[in-house]
Amino acid sequence: MELTGFDVRAFLAEDIGRGDLTSESVVPADARLEALLLLKERGVVCGLEVAESVFRELDVSVVFEKLADDGDETAGEVARVSGNARALLSGERTALNLVGRLSGIATLTRAYVDAIAGTGATILDTRKTTPGLRALEKLAVRAGGGTNHRFGLYDGILVKDNHLRLAGGVTEAVRRAQGQGVPVEVECETLEDVREALEARADVLLLDNMSVSQLCEAVLLAGGHAKAEASGGVTLDAVRAIAATGVDFVSVGALTHSARSLDVSMEVQ
Repeated sequence: MELTGFDVRAFLAEDIGRGDLTSESVVPADARLEALLLLKERGVVCGLEVAESVFRELDVSVVFEKLADDGDETAGEVARVSGNARALLSGERTALNLVGRLSGIATLTRAYVDAIAGTGATILDTRKTTPGLRALEKLAVRAGGGTNHRFGLYDGILVKDNHLRLAGGVTEAVRRAQGQGVPVEVECETLEDVREALEARADVLLLDNMSVSQLCEAVLLAGGHAKAEASGGVTLDAVRAIAATGVDFVSVGALTHSARSLDVSMEVQ
């Protein structure tokens, strides 16, 4: 998976600052170590290449061997690393935090993807990401089998409630948004909104906080003329029933804003 849009130096500066006082005081400058990265609970691995980038920023000669790939569901040894001891100890927490965070997102995403298997719907993420970590958190969603929604405000049009109020309603908002070369998605809170969005020729209907019965009716109204995306408070317990209504997509903010980080450690050999 392509790794772009993150700044390892900024991650390390936050933790190391003016220097790692402990390692510089206790560990000889020329000491070397070998260590294993361990996933201490079963989950979907993500972020090992990011961890390698962290260590390599501190020691260009580091040897990093992946023992698992992004998307693998496993527990135990996931990587082996060797290099300058001070460098690896200084980068340890940053690397582990990133692997734990990303693996947690990938694991939760996999649970949602598995829950809707066979329905034909696709799990999407949202923009509810951690500032500075969006590219990595969306990478983790892909590792878990989910699909990325727009990356930001610059690569897609999603007309939501506040836009609708300021534009004067669904019809006028959709009319203004058309012609940008990208699909126009509009938030619909009621079936009347759905009808108006379809008449305005919206490309995607964001069906927000609708009941299962409302979703079924909205899909029938769309009739293939627009894609349907269910959104709003989607839980793991409810997601299959939502997906089974015939919607094309189910967007889940919880993938990135509520995923629990997995427990990852580095153990010196």
